[in-house]
Amino acid sequence: MNDRIALIIIDLQNDFLTGGALPVPDGDKIIPVLNEYISLFKNRHLPIIATRDWHPRITKHFKQYGGLWPPHCIQNTWGAQFHPDLHLPSDIIIISAGTTEDQEGYSGFEGVDHSGKPLINVLKERQISHLFIGGLATDYCVKATVIQAVKFGFKVNLLTDAIMGINLQPSDSQKAIDEMVSQGANLSTIDTITL
Repeated sequence: MNDRIALIIIDLQNDFLTGGALPVPDGDKIIPVLNEYISLFKNRHLPIIATRDWHPRITKHFKQYGGLWPPHCIQNTWGAQFHPDLHLPSDIIIISAGTTEDQEGYSGFEGVDHSGKPLINVLKERQISHLFIGGLATDYCVKATVIQAVKFGFKVNLLTDAIMGINLQPSDSQKAIDEMVSQGANLSTIDTITL
């Protein structure tokens, strides 16, 4: 069963953390917890996947081109790099999303690996059926990835101690969690997961 489990870390990039272009409030607080999950999965030789926003300089995702957000996570910039305190293993599978001018890239399932292979194919090739998902932000990319994963038929555990939301409205994160649960996600923490 263990070879059918994977950890997905959503968008732990400099621009979404303190000092970045679009920081998630208190986003830095989940880094130590995510490192615990990384260690747990690494010690059991289970796949670890990290998604990243990887936007071009001009994209409909950005405010000046009709989108919602200020420029962030632009390809090959400091802001797009994974946070240096995140202990990603050497065999990390990186999935890049939002890579074209017309792609929003909220869900990790919109992303591809270094060879252009979609995330769904990466998971199917490894016969993965159960995903543990944490990262940023609860009310956007985490929610989109979790809901799409459930729709694709994956069993999903949302790591509630390893997510943080933007909360443009104060209750956005809680609403997102409620929606993910209503779609079929299970809630877990580092103290409750069993692999």
